[in-house]
Amino acid sequence: MRKLTPLPLNSVQIVGGFWGQKLEVNRVHTIPHIYRQLEQTGRLDAMRLQWKEGQPHKPHIFWDSDAAKWIEAASYTLMHQVDDHLEAQIDAYVELMEKAQSPDGYLNSYFLTVEPQNRWTNLRDRHELYCAGHLIEAAVAYYRATGKSKMLEIMQRYVEHIRSVFGTGEGQKRGYPGHQEIELALVKLYRLTGEQRYLDLSLYFLNERGKDPNYFDVEAYARGDDPASYKFYQLGNHAYNQAHMPVREQTDVVGHAVRAMYLYSGMIDAGVESGDNSLIDACVRLWSNLTEKRMYITAGIGPAAANEGFTVDYDLPNQSAYAETCAAIALVFWAQRILQVYPDRKYADVMERALYNGILSGVSLDGEVFFYSNPLARRPEAINPHSEYESGERRPWFSCACCPPNLARLLADLGEYIYGVNDKACYVHLYVQSQADLSIGSKEVRIDQKTNYPWEEEVSFTVHTASPTPFTLALRIPGWCRTAQIKLNGQPLQPDLQDGYAIIERTWSEGDQLGLRLPMPVERIEAHPYVAADAGRLALQRGPLVYCLEQVDNQIPLENLRLPADPVFQTSFRPDLLGGVVVIQGELLRRSTVGWEGRLYQPVGNSREERVPFMAIPYALWANRGMGEMITWLRA
Repeated sequence: MRKLTPLPLNSVQIVGGFWGQKLEVNRVHTIPHIYRQLEQTGRLDAMRLQWKEGQPHKPHIFWDSDAAKWIEAASYTLMHQVDDHLEAQIDAYVELMEKAQSPDGYLNSYFLTVEPQNRWTNLRDRHELYCAGHLIEAAVAYYRATGKSKMLEIMQRYVEHIRSVFGTGEGQKRGYPGHQEIELALVKLYRLTGEQRYLDLSLYFLNERGKDPNYFDVEAYARGDDPASYKFYQLGNHAYNQAHMPVREQTDVVGHAVRAMYLYSGMIDAGVESGDNSLIDACVRLWSNLTEKRMYITAGIGPAAANEGFTVDYDLPNQSAYAETCAAIALVFWAQRILQVYPDRKYADVMERALYNGILSGVSLDGEVFFYSNPLARRPEAINPHSEYESGERRPWFSCACCPPNLARLLADLGEYIYGVNDKACYVHLYVQSQADLSIGSKEVRIDQKTNYPWEEEVSFTVHTASPTPFTLALRIPGWCRTAQIKLNGQPLQPDLQDGYAIIERTWSEGDQLGLRLPMPVERIEAHPYVAADAGRLALQRGPLVYCLEQVDNQIPLENLRLPADPVFQTSFRPDLLGGVVVIQGELLRRSTVGWEGRLYQPVGNSREERVPFMAIPYALWANRGMGEMITWLRA
């Protein structure tokens, strides 16, 4: 069922280029910054179980997940670079976990300290299984990085406790997570250990979800609550948690965006390993609904702050866009998993769009301040200054700090998203300067990928093999590219195109070179006619990058600017700007204020327009030079 497997992280080296720079900032600045925040806010000390009422830093229901994601990010960096200090920091936390774990295997710093009497009484809201999932993922990553098994053994004991509590047996709870995550984590544990019981538990959580009677209602009545009082209980269902119907019957992407993406990722993983095509078929339907009706041009998802998630088809407001960083990250998780089953560029295109736009916008160039939400337009006077998540400026941390460590772990693990392999082929999903070591049958092959993508159009591959080796090299031709050119050892090549991948099947010899050129003209993009927020507007895109205008470079108000019918664009690389960036320049039309003195309204025909210069930068890099107006969709 799974046609491709991601090339393991320790088989891919990202050195230099666009992403090499980002990963170095992540390693040197972001991961240490997150550790300091975990220390200063009490998240690490929470596992000491020493907090008392009235003391500062009261543990929270999701704090364990913040520490877990940091461990996972740190572990991925350890796969490529020895860091004794970083490893010692992880070991110290694992020691705390070992001491905190209950004799029955239970492990959650909040419930062991604050509400020990309420374990497993509110799966809908209280994140116990979510935290367990992130700790499992961290344990798997740390074992892969170091071979140390203590954290893995701690989590295996915890999973055995969870297995004893949940299931269809007598006396067991028929529950499942209110915030999905453990489903995909259990499959990771299964793949590492080969233990069927971990896969079975993941399938149980997926199969039980959305059945009648709804477990979230059952547990609410059991603890004396009225389910109808739940603020996310809308229209008589549990769509917020994607528990409104069995997962195989779902067709629309609904509810909390991160929960949804984690659920679908778990469905793909469990479906692949169990051979259950119905889980994968449901995800394909859901993917179509998301990408055709409910996704921003930046691959941001979840327009509404009220539920951190979805509303209705084509509801994609720009200034109030929530588009949580974690949601775009989770979309990448899902895209990568579908690619393993269906190597189709439409999935890789979205993965790339999210990486270059909706995710990188979530972190500053210095790697130490973050966006939780990612609006596509900003006017300082219209933001919500009372919300740390919608304030319109990056922050070093959040009280709900899921996004910074989530971003750190994705970037540290980026090598696993570039290539997909089987015993006969290597698919290149992303163009990232890197070295990849793979096995083709019994032979070892190295592929060197060199590129200054996305700033430049050329990508080159050099194949290294000790002896001639037959295999297929499949290169994604992005959907945004109209006229790709490929050369093999300097000679033009026109390979077959299969689901958006150029299929080059041959016997490769040492030093064979493949050249790929992906022309990147500036394109004007329009939205579906039903997207009311973008009616009469166009966005600018070059290659995989969506562009925006910032106040610092342009005349305000930005809403007073519009694209002429015959725009002429110039692009240039600016090494002095934002760490080196390709900008788009040209002229826009601006309504003049001449003749408006003393007037708020006047008949049409009395005002005039004038041409003014503009400069656009990649959306992902906005808000690195102070805060001001920003706009992505221009009036046309």
